[in-house]
Amino acid sequence: MSNDGRMIGGQRRSGEQDNIALRPQYLKDIVGQDRVRNNLQIIIEAAKARNEPVDHLLFYGPPGLGKTSLAHVVANEIGAKIHITAGPSIERAGDLAAILTHMKQGDILFIDEVHRLGRAVEEILYPAMEDFKLDIVIGKGPAAKNVRLNLPRFTVIGATTRLSLLAGPLRDRFGARFRMDFYDQEAMEHIITRAAGMLNVQIKPQGTSEIARRSRGTPRVALRLLRRVRDYAQTRAEGIITGAVAGEALELMEIDHLGLDQTDRLILKTIIEKFDGGPVGLDTIAAAIAEDSATIMDVYEPYLLQLGFIDRTPRGRIATRHAYEHLGYSYDEQSNPNQPGLF
Repeated sequence: MSNDGRMIGGQRRSGEQDNIALRPQYLKDIVGQDRVRNNLQIIIEAAKARNEPVDHLLFYGPPGLGKTSLAHVVANEIGAKIHITAGPSIERAGDLAAILTHMKQGDILFIDEVHRLGRAVEEILYPAMEDFKLDIVIGKGPAAKNVRLNLPRFTVIGATTRLSLLAGPLRDRFGARFRMDFYDQEAMEHIITRAAGMLNVQIKPQGTSEIARRSRGTPRVALRLLRRVRDYAQTRAEGIITGAVAGEALELMEIDHLGLDQTDRLILKTIIEKFDGGPVGLDTIAAAIAEDSATIMDVYEPYLLQLGFIDRTPRGRIATRHAYEHLGYSYDEQSNPNQPGLF
C-alpha cells in the first residue's frame, strides 16, 4: 500500500468506499461534461463494433470532477475488469511489470496521478501501450539479457491534475485526451438530488440549490457538503434540508455563498494584506500560509481563477478587484498599480 492509501492490483483508495454507490455507473447516468460524454460514447460504440479494446484514454483537470468515476463508467460500458493503481504507488519498473503480466484481454488499467510515474516506469509503459510488449531484463552484468513478452490488448486510462507535468512521449500515447470542466449550477443540483435520494435524505429544492451554489462546481465537494448538511439537519432540523437549514449548516462550516472556505479566503487575504495585492510568487504564498504550493495550485487556485479573484502573471499572482470586493476591502486603482489593464 502506498502512503496515500492506494493499493496496487484493483483495490480502491481508502476514503472512497462511501462514494462508490453514488458514482454514475453508465454514460446515461452522467450529468454535465457533455462534450466528454458524447465523445466517449462514440469511442466505446466503435470499439465494441470492432470487438476491440477501447483506445488509451487520458482525463485531466482539477480534482473532484469525476475522472475516476469516468474510468469506472468506461469499464462498465464495455464489461471490462478494471485494475486501479496510482503513479506514486508504482515505485519501480518491476512493480509495473507485475501489474501488466496479470492483465487479461480487454482489461482496463487505471492509473491515477499518472504524471507522478518515474522515468524508469514510463520506459516500461511505452512499449506496453503502443505495441503491447513488455521488455524485461533478466540477470545482471554481462550475463544479463533482454526478454520481450507479448501482452494481451488492454486499455490504459490515465488521470492527472497536472497535464503539464506529464512527459510528452507518454502523453502522445493516449489516443484520446479529455479535459474535465467545472459543472454548472443545473448539473450540480441534479447530482445532489440524485445523491440525496440514494442516501435517503429529505431535501427541498431550495436546499439543493444552496448546496449546489457552494459546491465550487465540483461533485466531490457537493457530496461532502451534502453529508455534513445531512448531519446538521438530523440534529437541528428534524432531518429535512431546506434552504435555510442548508445555509445555516454551511455558514457553520464557514463556507460562504460562493463556496469559498477558510483557506480560499486566507490565500486572498494574504495576497492583499501582506503583499499589497501582488504580484507574489506561489511558493511565497504557500510559505506565508503554511500550505503546500502544489495543493494551492491544484485544489484552490483553479476555482479562484474561474471566479476571477486572482490573475496569473509572469511575475506572480495578483488579487483582482472582485477579490477585494468579495472580502470587503476597498479597491483603489491608484493604490494597485500592479493590476493588469490599468495602463
